[in-house]
Amino acid sequence: MVPYLVVFAASFVATFVTTPAVRRLSLRLGWIDPPSDRKVHPKPTPTAGGIAIFVGLAVGLGLSRVLPFLSGLHETTSDPDAALVAGLVILGVGLLDDTRGVSALGKLAGQILGAGLLVLFGVQLLYFYFPGQGILVLSPDLAVPLTVLWVVAMVNAVNLIDGLDGLAAGMVAIAAVAFFAYMYRTGGGADPSTAALISAVVAGSALGFLPWNFHPAKIFMGDSGAMLLGLMLGVATISGVGRNTNGPSRGDFAALAIPIAVPLLVLTVPFLDVLLAIIRRMRKGLGITHADKQHIHHHLLDIGHSHREAVLLMYVWSALISMCALAVAFINGRLVVGGIVVVAVTAAAVLPWLIRDRAPRASDPRRLARRNGRAARKAGRHAAAPVGSAKAPEAERHR
Repeated sequence: MVPYLVVFAASFVATFVTTPAVRRLSLRLGWIDPPSDRKVHPKPTPTAGGIAIFVGLAVGLGLSRVLPFLSGLHETTSDPDAALVAGLVILGVGLLDDTRGVSALGKLAGQILGAGLLVLFGVQLLYFYFPGQGILVLSPDLAVPLTVLWVVAMVNAVNLIDGLDGLAAGMVAIAAVAFFAYMYRTGGGADPSTAALISAVVAGSALGFLPWNFHPAKIFMGDSGAMLLGLMLGVATISGVGRNTNGPSRGDFAALAIPIAVPLLVLTVPFLDVLLAIIRRMRKGLGITHADKQHIHHHLLDIGHSHREAVLLMYVWSALISMCALAVAFINGRLVVGGIVVVAVTAAAVLPWLIRDRAPRASDPRRLARRNGRAARKAGRHAAAPVGSAKAPEAERHR
């Protein structure tokens, strides 16, 4: 555990220290994200925080080369090097989009290029455990497209949830910590794990960036940071579950959790947001890349939550789902696991309505219109009331 904590701390410190320098660079070069009708930030904010996140990732993975416990990984697998090379490509594509703008097709091409580089370096889904069928060995015809599809899905899932200050960084950190716990526990901690290593540096980099990105954000991670974190999670999950030749050994609930369900459950919120966005836009006849303000975090703002409350609620949801995923994987007992899931789902459903501030937000035009209408009618009654009457304003009665 100690070597993983060391690389986690190194990634955290490197990102935390580098982010202010990247912010100054963004201000000097004019890399600013202006407000718009589809964004919630009220003032121009520096972007391109992905540079600092990449530095943290590179420092953590570089340090792992000299730590005795982890150094052997670099001799037996190319996954860490593949992650950095593909991450550099994704970082470049994201920076172009953050600073100059890239078409949706161009961005997708860059994502596929990054995923293709991973495949060339040997990062592929080679095995898949299917309950009742055992270990399935994927042929190259299936392994390559499934790997590319998985990585692109992870990249876009994280990118789409980056709509509120601190949201993507916090949710990625929660997912990375949960997946680290899963990989460390299943591996017993006796042997080094590439998936655990990458999860640790991802968590460190995301948390190192979070203090500068939490509301009110001093800098945004931009597409460069969100897509980079998504790519790294994709590499971690492929390294951890796509090459696992051992089937589940703790009952039928574990069979559902291993290997692919755990990362899916850990990332339920962003994947659900992506699915709902695609369905919503297709029903309206819009392209699936068309931007809007109807993501889950926007709805939390609409029902009366402040910016910070919405972000913290989505943190809670991610943490609850992650704990359920780990419970499914490690607890052998239907009743216990079922009870945990029921409690978590109930808490996730009830919390948003219990703690919300019922004052309407700027992102809720219907509630604002009703409030403004009531205020206008009240003002009209005051104006029509005779001076000195019981209904006249205090200033009029005392004039």
